Order: sequence, then structure tokens, then C-alpha cells
Amino acid sequence: KVAIKGIERELICPACKELFTHPLILPCQHNVCHKCVKEILFAFEDSFADGGSESSNQSSPRIRISASSMDRIDRINRSGRKRNSLTPRSTLFPCPGCQRDIDLGERGINGLFRNFTLETIVERYRQAARAAIAIMCDFCKPPPQESTKSCMDCSASYCNECFKIHHPWGTVKAQHEYVGPTTNFRPKILMCPEHEMERVNMYCEICRRPVCHLCKLGGGHANHRVTTMSTAYKTLKEKLSKDIEYLISKESQVKAHITQLDLLLKETECNSERAKQEASQSFEKLYHVLEEKKSAALRAIETSKNIRLEKLQTQVEEYQGLLENNGLVGYAQEVLKETDPSCFVQTAKQLHVRIQKATESLKSFRPAAETTFEDFVVNTAKQEDILGDLSFHSSGLEIPEINEEQSRMYNKALICWECPGKTDSADIYVLEYHKLNREDETVTWQKTEVCGKSKVLSDLDDDSNYAFRVRGYKGSICSPWSREVILRTPPAPVFSFLFDDKCGYNNEHLQLNPRRTSVESRAGFPLLLGSERLQVGCYTTLDYIIGDTGIAKGKHFWAFHVEAYSYLVKVGVVPSNKIQKLFHNTHDVTSPRYEQDSGHDSGSEDAFFDSSQPCTLVTLGMKKFFIPATPAAPKDPASRILPLPSCLGICLDCDTGRVGFYDAGRMKCLYECEVDCSGIMYPAFALMGGAAVHLEEAVTAKYREYHDDI
Repeated sequence: KVAIKGIERELICPACKELFTHPLILPCQHNVCHKCVKEILFAFEDSFADGGSESSNQSSPRIRISASSMDRIDRINRSGRKRNSLTPRSTLFPCPGCQRDIDLGERGINGLFRNFTLETIVERYRQAARAAIAIMCDFCKPPPQESTKSCMDCSASYCNECFKIHHPWGTVKAQHEYVGPTTNFRPKILMCPEHEMERVNMYCEICRRPVCHLCKLGGGHANHRVTTMSTAYKTLKEKLSKDIEYLISKESQVKAHITQLDLLLKETECNSERAKQEASQSFEKLYHVLEEKKSAALRAIETSKNIRLEKLQTQVEEYQGLLENNGLVGYAQEVLKETDPSCFVQTAKQLHVRIQKATESLKSFRPAAETTFEDFVVNTAKQEDILGDLSFHSSGLEIPEINEEQSRMYNKALICWECPGKTDSADIYVLEYHKLNREDETVTWQKTEVCGKSKVLSDLDDDSNYAFRVRGYKGSICSPWSREVILRTPPAPVFSFLFDDKCGYNNEHLQLNPRRTSVESRAGFPLLLGSERLQVGCYTTLDYIIGDTGIAKGKHFWAFHVEAYSYLVKVGVVPSNKIQKLFHNTHDVTSPRYEQDSGHDSGSEDAFFDSSQPCTLVTLGMKKFFIPATPAAPKDPASRILPLPSCLGICLDCDTGRVGFYDAGRMKCLYECEVDCSGIMYPAFALMGGAAVHLEEAVTAKYREYHDDI
């Protein structure tokens, strides 16, 4: 006998928020009404046609699809799924119970089992809730009698008389199974939804669902571990019984937890009210400060206005005195009527000075005060930015730090960050960045929200510095901003190419990886045999390899890594008209011990070296970068040897005829020279001894996820 009271919450569909009607079991083990599943799938299909518009959410007044479910539908739409595909595709279903996208397989809703056990429990609950409402006989003539039993084989309810008539003694129908009056008729045998004529007789332990023997023989469960239905029934029933007994034995502990949770509810209410009061007080302080600043600004403007009006009014009165028979002019006219010379002279001297000033003011008229109030404009840009960042700061959220070693600036910008405690306590991160420009006085940060700990940014300007900062959010609480990190973009657009495995490629000495992004020189028997034939001197031949794509015009940049163990590597560019000479020049390079970059030889050797080389190259090796000996280079050989950067870059400008060699990690130019760009230019590399070169991979939207998987 099932205790019905208090289990209503377990019998409510998470989609329609009503009692289950023909519930289906999803692969995530949640239950949803059959009708709700169809309505959600219809809304999902409609979202493909109208782009996930809000109108698709109004397909049924019965179901209420949450905003998060619609967001997931929109996300699935953006992922590129197409309808009416000729190839089999699986059906994704946004489960309203666990808020996850569930794969229903190719059969979709037809591959789901109906939960008859839950359906029976719901029916018992309904009967207990409507005990006063009787189930009437389906076969009585009007008026129908109250039914006394229901036949599970006939799926109908009968009164005593009708049951005897339709199930006569001694017939097959007399053997039918009957129960008390009910409206829930479940099949006596559970059939497989994939093979409708087969009954389920096994249980798949991998998928946790009943299957038939055809599913095991050649269906989707062929390689899965299965057990007999009776064994699964016994095992699961024992586990469930033990768990229920354990929970019942811990009833006192559960009640104690409920009491504790009730206290926590009250404490949460009190703490939230206290937090509201503190937040209100903080904003009241800001209001008070703003009101004071506002009053002070208005008083200053009012004072300045009064002073200016007084000056202008005085000036008006002075000019009115210059009118005839008025003011100063009228007074002067009266003075002119004086006939006594001594009295006239005594008064006229001072009056003449005033008349002269009035005359000069007429010649150069200028208002006594400015009418504009440009000096009283309040600039609140910085304060607005600060107020825009106003949020709840918590010491519990760690301040993220941008990892400059993992961050990359190439064809796109890859910004990576991490928390010092190595814990992901934030739900979401906000990355802000802006271009550093001395001309702009105001800084406008561009903002993007990130769910992970890395972000790929595109459309950044070349040869520019950018500042980056990041902060974490957990709900409405945020961490302080991280330290600002300044990174520089490449000096030109990134040029993509692969190593050429045809033109001059020596597969005896060089080895390419399958993707043609890495080349390695084999310091093996061929090199030893070649060196064995040399009896004098130190000259030997480099093994050259070029890029498979050339450059005819414009400015381009590419980057690569040279392994630290590399003995000798040369990198640069070669014109198309000198490629043949490059691969047939047998005495083109000396060893690093005596080559011209080392500074051990004379300037005459430099001249011979420059004139004999078919391409522009710089020397790398033994963890060093050698600046070529040119008239502009430092005379001290030691100052021309730099540490080898972890990543090198080359910038070729065909329009100006210059090539630069960069520390690609900092985008700093190490050496630049002129180059003849009359032909098509190709990236060139040369290796000798044990050495390896790896081309820098382009940053893509999935770059971080790809490397994390590796």
C-alpha cells in the first residue's frame, strides 16, 4: 500500500507543472509528459524556421518553456544543424528537468519508454484525491452504473452485471486480469520501442534501459553489457529497498536537517535585509556626495552669473551716459556753460579724462564679461566608468591573472588567464581590452563575456599595442580587475604557408611531418659520409627548404620556433629567380665556428659572403641569434650575438624592399635590412646538423580547446 500523502512534488511534470500524463523516460532518467515532449520538439523545430524567435515559444498555452531552454535551442541552431538532411541525425531535446541537451537518437520520441510505474502511482494519487468521484461502467445503458472492477486486457471498466455478461464463465475472457476501478490501463507486456513486435527481456547496464534480444544482436546495444530482466529487477529492487530503509532509519537525522535548514532560511532572510540596508546606506552616501558636489557647482555658476551681470549692467549704464542730455554727456554740456575760466578749468580737467576714456571705449568695444560658461562644464567620464564598474566585491573570489606565456598575438589574439589558487570559483569572466593610442585622451574599453579561461579575439589592428584585463563574476559578486597586460600585434598581416616537399627538398637529410608544418635535419650517416670526404677546410653544405607559397606584393609576417638543441639554422627569404642557384650552391655556408657572423674573420670575407649569397638569411644556432656583420652593425662581435627567442618572426615588405627579423613573443625587431623584391619572394630555411624548425600555428576559435584535448 503506497503512502500517497506528501509525494505530489514527485508526480509533477517539470514542463507543464501538472500531474504526469503518459510520462516518458528520457535518457537522463527524468520523466516528461508525452504531450510536453512533442510540444517542446515542435517548438524546437519551429525555431529552425524562424531563427529561434519568441513566437516559437507560444506554440502551446499548456507548456511553459524557460528562457534557459530557449537559449539552448538558439545555441543548437547556431551550431549548424540542418533540417531534412539525407544522412541520419540525432534529435537533441532540452530536458526541462536537468537543463541539459539530451540526445534522443535517430528515432527521437519513438525510442523512449513509457513509465508505466509512475503512471500507476499518479493514477493512485488521482483516485485518492477524487475518492468521492466514482468511475462509471463503460457498458451500462443510460443511466450508467458505478463500476466495481476494470479489465486490464479489455482496457475497460464494468459493473458486476456487465462484467458477467462480457466475461462469461468457461470462456477465454474469464481468464482476463481485472483490478479495482481505474482509468489507467497499462499493457501486460512491455514491448521494445525500436522493435515493436519484440518484448523486452534484458536490461542494458550501459544505457540503463530495457532492451530486446534484437537490440543486443544487431542494434545499438550490440557491444553493451546486458543482464537478464529478472536479475536486473532483483538487483535494482534490493538496492532501492535498502536505500529506502536507510532513509527511514535516518528519519530523526532528516528532521534535524530540516530544522537546521529552517533556521538557515530565517538567517538568510535576516542577512539579506541587513545587506540591503548596508547597500542602501552606501548608495545614500554616494547620493549625499553627489548632492554636495551638485550644490557647490550650482552655487559657483550662480555666483559667476551675478558677477558677470553686475559688470555688464555697469557697462550698460556707462554707455547710456554717453547719450545726449544724459549722464556724462549731459553733465559735460552743462560744464561747457560755465563762463568763469578758473572754475571751468578746475572742473573740465577731470571731465576731459573721463570723456577720453569713453571715446576710446567706443573705438574698441569689448563686453565687460563673457557670456559663455565653458569653464563650468563638469566632466564625469571617469566617474561614469567607475560607477559602471560598481558591483559587489568579495574577498572570496580570487583575482584572475593573465598568463602572458600562454597568450598569443598572431593572426588573432589568444588571451589566457588563470586563478592563483588553481580553482575556478567564478561562474563567468569579463575580458576588457583597448588599443593604446596617445592621441586619444579618453579610454574606451571593449568588453566580452567568457565562460572559460581563454578567449580568441579577432579584428585587432596590426602593429599596435593593446591593454587587457579580466575579472571574475559569481552571480552579482565580482572580483577586482586583474593587472593590466600590454601585448603587441604583429607588424603586418599573417602569411600562411607550408614547407614545400617538392622544390629542392632533400628527403635524405630532412624529414617533414605529415602536416608539413615541421622540418628536422637528420644528423646521421649521410652527413658523416659527406664530411668524411672533406680532408681540409671547414666548408660543408646546408640543406635548404622553402615555403610552398610566394609573395608578390604587400607586407606580410610569419613566425616559427627553432628547437633549442639546433646546431645551425638559417632563416630568411629568397626570390624565385634565385631558387635554383640556392639549391645548387655547394659552398654557400661555413660552419658557425668560422662563418662571417661569428666575427672571427676579416671584412673581406664579409664582402665575399654577401656577394655570393643568393638569398637574405640570418644565422641561428646553439641558442643564439647572430646579427649579420654590416656597416650599421656593432663592431664588437659579442654585441652582435643575442639570446635565441622562443619564437621568431619575419616581416617582409615587398613595397619598400625591406625584411625584418623579430622576437615574435614581444613583437620586437632584432634586425632589419634591404632586400631585392624584384621577383616572387619565398620563405627560406636552411638546416645543418641536428636542428628542427616548427611553423607557428594560426590561432582559431577552437585553438585553446584543441590544445587542451591534446
